[in-house]
Amino acid sequence: MALERGECCARFNSDGREPKLTRVALSWSSGKDSAWVLHLLRQQADIHISALITTFNTKADRVAMHAVRRSLVEEQAKRVGIPLWAVELPWPCSNLQYEDRMRAVCQRATAEGVTAVAFGDLFLQDVRDYRIRQLQGSGLEPLFPVWQIPTEQLSRDMIAAGVKAKVTCVDPSKIARSFAGREYDLSLLKDLPTGADPCGENGEFHTFVYDTPVFSQPIDVQAGEVVERDGFVFADVLTVSARGR
Repeated sequence: MALERGECCARFNSDGREPKLTRVALSWSSGKDSAWVLHLLRQQADIHISALITTFNTKADRVAMHAVRRSLVEEQAKRVGIPLWAVELPWPCSNLQYEDRMRAVCQRATAEGVTAVAFGDLFLQDVRDYRIRQLQGSGLEPLFPVWQIPTEQLSRDMIAAGVKAKVTCVDPSKIARSFAGREYDLSLLKDLPTGADPCGENGEFHTFVYDTPVFSQPIDVQAGEVVERDGFVFADVLTVSARGR
């Protein structure tokens, strides 16, 4: 029987016994790649996602880099039924401050029985190595469920599976400003310039997911104001109920 929207697979082995669960915290950017990691992990009967970890720019009250409103990330967490652990970052934020706050959330994770942290990194080896170094000595294992999946195929798999997202941040040195606010779909992939990664792994763009196979229901959103700041172009994302505010 097909699973209903947001439903997890049954957590039983072939012999009818419930497997030993690995409790995982997921690094949650609010974008498509972390949403796809959740989709993949929820298909594994021996994994339990205990928390979504999101870093927020406290001054702006938005997701760091993606610039997504906190309220929208809270809506995502409600739709997957997983607690949101907010990591509050000052602005500006030094690397030392960032690492101090990440160390604190790692301590919380181990105290609550979490044994692994999952990331949505695709192919940037230096980023992967940094994650691994961050977790050394913490008692937490790093997981990279989408590592080295070819992004040309991955982008199309996500779209075909029903991942729906808006582009919230664009690096105008890599792709045109006009991509900000666009729907992440086949049309966008077709319009990307030669050399741009279809998943934005080189920092070309970031996204906000408003629907995925693991959401209980979509988040009704629209693209809002587009602004340029700190060398990036940001498209605000609003819930439809906030239209006109």
